[in-house]
Amino acid sequence: MARLTFFPALAPYFRFELFFLRPELFFRPELFLRPELFLRLELFLRLELFFRVEPLRRVDFLRDFLVAAIPCPPYCEPTRPFARETRGYKTGMENTILPSQTQARQPGLQSAMSPQPRSDREEHPRSDRFIDRVFVVSGGDSGIGRAVAVGAAKEGADVAILYLDEHGDAETTGHGVKEYGGEFVSIAGDVGDEAFCRSAIDRIYQQFQRIDVLVNNAGEQHVKEDIALVDEAQLERTFRTNIFSHFFLTKAALPHMREGSAIVNTASATAFHGSPHLLDYSSTKGAIVAFTRSLSSSVVKRGIRVNAVAPGPIWTPLIPASYDDKRIAEFGKDTPMGRPGQPDEVASAILFLASNEASYISGEVLHVNGGDVGNT
Repeated sequence: MARLTFFPALAPYFRFELFFLRPELFFRPELFLRPELFLRLELFLRLELFFRVEPLRRVDFLRDFLVAAIPCPPYCEPTRPFARETRGYKTGMENTILPSQTQARQPGLQSAMSPQPRSDREEHPRSDRFIDRVFVVSGGDSGIGRAVAVGAAKEGADVAILYLDEHGDAETTGHGVKEYGGEFVSIAGDVGDEAFCRSAIDRIYQQFQRIDVLVNNAGEQHVKEDIALVDEAQLERTFRTNIFSHFFLTKAALPHMREGSAIVNTASATAFHGSPHLLDYSSTKGAIVAFTRSLSSSVVKRGIRVNAVAPGPIWTPLIPASYDDKRIAEFGKDTPMGRPGQPDEVASAILFLASNEASYISGEVLHVNGGDVGNT
């Protein structure tokens, strides 16, 4: 009975998916009318797996089933049905002049940016690399943090993000995580406040009963052309957000992290070559590099790895919130690749360092900077 009611409703999905996955079926119908296929489908329905996944994932779930159920005929070369062409990866930033835009607030809003930064590397396939793992991402509402949150969920993780007050951006991140079936928690507050960091980590642990990956990513920057213009309030604010938060969150999270856990910190290329108009920001990023190496030595015997990424010019809300139209128009063009990077390009590096694929890497800094080889 399930066979009779289910097939008509989903026939459009079958026809669409099968045309691209097994086009030979449309010319060899005898391959499609196999009893095994219908028996497997009936079993599939009886187990109710189809109804346990998120609605947006059901077509993919059916596609997985159909590929497994319908063998490739002898004359057809087996292929990877979900693998997309990755040669010549396009980011949308090639030969692009960024339009005039500034934001009169820190931190900036991703929702107000044009073009929109990329948070989901579409050609990257789903996997179970982070199944049953919990990510905590500071600054996870937008930019690199959002790309990490969505990318981790795409590979099976549940995600908690911390952010200041960009509620709309945080909600968008939540939609991205949930679309891939991940459980999502967002907590608003100031990561430069140790009490907030402790309470946020306690809440996340109570929710998930574990913390596997901590991504210290929150950051802010304020352009000042001369050191004389960097007042005490700005200096303290930048250090609290950019490096104090690393200490606060790590102190709170470490008691809940077990062997095999990982910490990934977001440093910057400015830690290595400096920036004359971002003196305080560059200083915090240099501190993050030292923090990463020192913390790695401290916890490596516990089986916890600590690494960092050092992004170059990445198209995130920090940019329109920091620079004028002239600098934005030239942003990233001085890299060897001649363009700014996208958040999902940095997220791929962070997710690698968080995964077991990086099991023999700790205390290192991975440079994601468009080909600049001058970093040491």
